Order: sequence, then structure tokens, then C-alpha cells
Amino acid sequence: MLRRKIESVLTEWKNSKTKKPLVIKGIRQCGKTYIVQKFARENYESVVYMNFILEPDKKSAFTGNIDVDTILLNLSALIPRSRFIKGKTCIILDEIQECREARTALKSFQIDARFDVIATGSLLGVKGYGKGDKTIDAGQDSIPVGYETVVEMYPLDFEEFLWANGINDNVIATVKSCFESETVVPDGIHKVMMELLHRYVIVGGLPDVVNTFLETKNIELTYKVQRNLITEYEEDMVKYADDADKSRIRECFESIPKQLAKENKKFQYSVVRKGGRSSQYVGSIQWLEDAGIAKRCYNTQITELPLEGNSINDSFKLYTTDIGLLVAMLDYGTQADILKGNLLGYKGAIFENLMADFLCKSGQKLYYFQKESGLEVDFLVRYKSECVVLEVKAKSGKTKSLRTVLKNKNVYHVNNAIKLGKYNVGREEEILTVPLYMGFLIKDKLTEVVVPDIDLSLLS
Repeated sequence: MLRRKIESVLTEWKNSKTKKPLVIKGIRQCGKTYIVQKFARENYESVVYMNFILEPDKKSAFTGNIDVDTILLNLSALIPRSRFIKGKTCIILDEIQECREARTALKSFQIDARFDVIATGSLLGVKGYGKGDKTIDAGQDSIPVGYETVVEMYPLDFEEFLWANGINDNVIATVKSCFESETVVPDGIHKVMMELLHRYVIVGGLPDVVNTFLETKNIELTYKVQRNLITEYEEDMVKYADDADKSRIRECFESIPKQLAKENKKFQYSVVRKGGRSSQYVGSIQWLEDAGIAKRCYNTQITELPLEGNSINDSFKLYTTDIGLLVAMLDYGTQADILKGNLLGYKGAIFENLMADFLCKSGQKLYYFQKESGLEVDFLVRYKSECVVLEVKAKSGKTKSLRTVLKNKNVYHVNNAIKLGKYNVGREEEILTVPLYMGFLIKDKLTEVVVPDIDLSLLS
């Protein structure tokens, strides 16, 4: 059984006094169904489960009137022995993107408030619903804005992968402490963490892949599971995309390794297909993002906060959201090369995508900075409330662009940088060097902002 961070999210949701129906979205096969069913079995007296892909007949429960009593009556007829106990029943609507009426009905369940409802969806974005809490017309029905809580779930992140490999919280706490205090990681821990990082690069975080690797330690079998999952994603592209986009989505997806192999990793439509244009493929890339398969990393106009406000919409790199997907798209045998350190030039692309994996799975957006002069830094992040440069080095090397940015503070307004590579922890002036495995720790901590009272007496 894999330990997942979203379990604490589910517990917090259940204990909330004003909870709304919960919608968990994420890439197919990231473990949504398993974790929701497990949570419901452990926390409710009664669980009513339906999967709208495997059981399309259950959609009929949500046709016509969608008041809660009518829905319960319909479900009672469709699901023998189902029990609906006020305050003690969890209703699970799996693959809710297949039943728009069920998504609309979440408003009724929120208003009724007798039962807890959890919905999951692998392809919510690509089925016409959109992202987050925004309302987008979906035929005759729409998202019940204000009546649901949307949470994104990812494949296992590196910390969850460490848990799966038997690394206890004390060891992870030591690594975190070394990062925060900028002190050297003990040699034994450092060696083990680097070895686990290389395994994570090969395996990634999709639960079936992780379980296969842990049970067999067989790279070939692990690779076969990855390839099967990639086939499923490609089948989704054919099944759910508009006819005009089917081949284009797959072309964009399959071009990712080639895009990252270039010296200039900016996504180029001509690499997808000779003569390719933005107008042909921009919707395909959006499809991949909405399905949770890939994420754009936007170039910025300047190295300043807010990064979103300074991003350039048509200048970006494209990474897979899970590092294991990228490696599985490469030649079989790449896995052994990673373990041996024999990747030569392509190693840089892999470890850049690794950093993208770390950032994506912690809920961060991706940004980088590149000028026509050739100056380029790998990532920009908000860290400790300032814009910080991240440089990912697959091997020791010069960081000319990074030093140029730091040297010219009046131009770039960057005071600190983090360089990740095959190092232990150290610092050289404004540059903090850390081992690659510490990439999962780079996230901005939310700080409480207290708004002072206004002295209204000044108006008199």
C-alpha cells in the first residue's frame, strides 16, 4: 500500500464543518480511485460507489430531476443493497467527466448536506469542463461554481517515492534540515538519496509502475507497464479529442523528447512536423495539459515577480509532468544508462524534466528566462518571497548565464540562485548548491499577511 499525501487532504476535508462535494482531478492512473475508495472504507459506515466509464447505466440516475431524493431513489434501484445514512455515507462518483448531469448535481448535494460526495475525473479539462473553479458551459449543463472543492492529484512525488522505498520520516527530516540550514548531508544518507533519485528518474510516480518496480526490481517489466500506460494515454487522445486534433495531439506528445534534446529547448512546431504552425497545434498542447500529461514552462520578459504577469504566452518549453513518462518514451536501455551515468548530452534534458516534475507535483507553475543574446537560466521560482533562479546541472560545469544575472542586479533584480547537481550542500556567495534530490524541497512557504485596520478617525 502506497502512502499518499492526499490522504491528509481528504481527512481535512471530511473534518471541515462547511465542506462542499470534493472533486479530485488528475492524470489517468495516478491513484485517484484507489485512494478515495480506501479513505471512504476507513471513514464511513456506508460507501456507494459508481464508475461512469465501467458502469454507464449509472448515468440514468442523474437524468431528469436532479434533486437529491430523486437521485437516491434512482441509485437505490440501480445499486442493490446501497444504503444512504445521513452523515455516515460517502457517495463516490468516479470518472465524473463521463456524466455532465452528475457534475451539475453536486450543487444539489451541497445544498442538501446529508451526505459526503467525492468525485474523481481523469479528463475533466478535455471533456469541456475547464480547469479549477471556473465555469465553462458544457452543453446544457455547467460546473456548479461555488458548490464544489476542486483538488488536483498527481502521481507520487519524490517524497512519496521515498516512503514507498522504506525511507522513514527521520531520514527525510534530516535532508530537509540540511537544506534549510545549508549544512552538508551526512555521506551515508547522501549516497542512498542519490541512488534513489536515479531510480525515481527511471520509474517516476505512477502507482502501477512504482508497485511493479518495488515488487520485481525488474527494469524490463517496469518499462512494459510504462509503455502500456502511454498506450492508454494515446488511446484517450483518439477517443476524446476532436477529429481534427487526434493526430496533432499525438504528434505533439511524441515530439517532447526531440524538443528537449535540442540545444535551445524552446518548443518549436516545426519539430512536430515540417512546416508546422502554432495555429495548428496550440490546442493540442492545451489538451495534453488538461489531461495532466504535460506542462508548459513559459519564458518571461523579465526576471521579476509576479512571474505569471511577466510570462510570454507563445514562448515555452514542454515537459512531461511525470519524469518516468519521459524516460519511457526513450529507447529501452536508457534506464540502465541513467543508473550508470552514460547519457552524455541528453542527461541535461532528463534532469531539467526532473526539476519540472518536482515543481509540478508541488503545485507550482513553470517559468524560465531566455534572451536572444543566448543568456538562459533553467527555471525561475518564487522562493522566500523573491524571484530565485534555479540551474540544473547534470554534470559539473560553468554557469555563465547564472553569474551574469547575479552580477547585474540593477538589470535582472535577482539576489539569489540555487544550483542543483551531483553536489552536497554548499554556498558560494549568492549561489546555494544542493544535490539534485533536494529539488522537491524548493517551494515557497505561504506566509500570513495581516492587513492593518484603517484609522477612520482621520476622516473626521
